[in-house]
Amino acid sequence: MPGIIGKKIGMTSIYSAEGKNLPCTLVECGPCVVTQVKTVEKDGYSAVQLAYGDKKEKNTPKALKGHFKKAGTSPKAKLVEFDGFEEVNLGDEINVTLFEEGEFVDVVGTSKGKGFQGVVKRHNFRGVGDATHGQHNRLRAPGSIGAASYPARVFKGMKMAGQMGNERVKVMNLKVLKVIEEKNVLVVKGSVPGPKGSYVILEK
Repeated sequence: MPGIIGKKIGMTSIYSAEGKNLPCTLVECGPCVVTQVKTVEKDGYSAVQLAYGDKKEKNTPKALKGHFKKAGTSPKAKLVEFDGFEEVNLGDEINVTLFEEGEFVDVVGTSKGKGFQGVVKRHNFRGVGDATHGQHNRLRAPGSIGAASYPARVFKGMKMAGQMGNERVKVMNLKVLKVIEEKNVLVVKGSVPGPKGSYVILEK
């Protein structure tokens, strides 16, 4: 499916025609440059590679410099492949006009990292509800995690403390509330994974 690379600007809210206050996220969508057009004959599959975000030339490998030069553009920071595009050529620009108000998009991003967290924050455990019966400092403990001498191990996937966040997350069916063409900004209803300034992928 066709899509575009964007950058999360932040959140705000706008009023609907019925007077409801809608939470929304602003995403700067492109302009993205077509840096490669892959075909079934040459590459074994058809796809379009888009590039977005400026990158310093001194931090770009020579092979990538030549790749961008072939497309007639400066070095870019983010490269993503999409399928479903029709009749695009090397060096073409894809911008926010790819989307229309009222349609729904899927947004892929990397969620905020929360570090090492316990079971209450990570898995919504309630902890010990009654703190008066000799619990001392065990209020947020996970409790029993295994069985007896059989199976004598902890099963994979057990809900325990550990690294939380910093994962690839896909939020589906976010409604496009507004398309601001002059600023290449898309206003989508709801929240988008990742911190401000992070790269996200929007798919139709």
